[in-house]
Amino acid sequence: MAGILERFKTIMASNINAVLDKMEDPEKMIDQYLRDMEKDLGSVKAETVAVMAQESAAKRKVLECEDEIKKMESYAKKALQAGNEADARMFLEKKESIKIKLESLEKEKMVAVENSLKMREMHDKLTVDIQKLNARRNEIKTKIKMAKSAQKISKLSSSTGISGKMDAFNSVEEKANRMLDEANASIELNSPKRDEVGDLMKKYDDAESKENSSAVDDELERLKKEMGI
Repeated sequence: MAGILERFKTIMASNINAVLDKMEDPEKMIDQYLRDMEKDLGSVKAETVAVMAQESAAKRKVLECEDEIKKMESYAKKALQAGNEADARMFLEKKESIKIKLESLEKEKMVAVENSLKMREMHDKLTVDIQKLNARRNEIKTKIKMAKSAQKISKLSSSTGISGKMDAFNSVEEKANRMLDEANASIELNSPKRDEVGDLMKKYDDAESKENSSAVDDELERLKKEMGI
């Protein structure tokens, strides 16, 4: 009994949410913690039944003792009515000895009631904590599944995933553009330099050729008119 009441202090002082928050691996530890609590609850239930039985027995003994005291007083009255004072005295002496016993039984009853109250409090708290734990277990496991899904998405979009592949593709494209630009620059540098004076001479040669062509056209038109063509 002393051991279970010591356990009472620990259980009543425990904070289920604080315990859960400190768990390093909630998914595994919450199952183990729940098994431990259900085991505690089994022990507490058995002990609570025993303590409640002790409480009932203590209360019954007190009632029986009180009835016995009333009975002795009743017999003392009957003895006095019958004129037997000596008998009445014996009944009253018995009554006094029973009253001493009653005091002891009253103390036992108080202890039994207090123990029963503590056991029921412990039982009720454990029951509520287990209900909370079951609810939190499902919540935690759902969060863990969501976290794992988020990690997969993050991995796909990380440097080793889709985002990384896009970055690699962009890097290759940029490198190709740079190579093309360098090749074009190399072609330009290796091409022969244009003869600017030659180009200028060609400009005037072309103009002169056009003038000659125009003069021939004019002469051709004049001859066509003279000939009536």
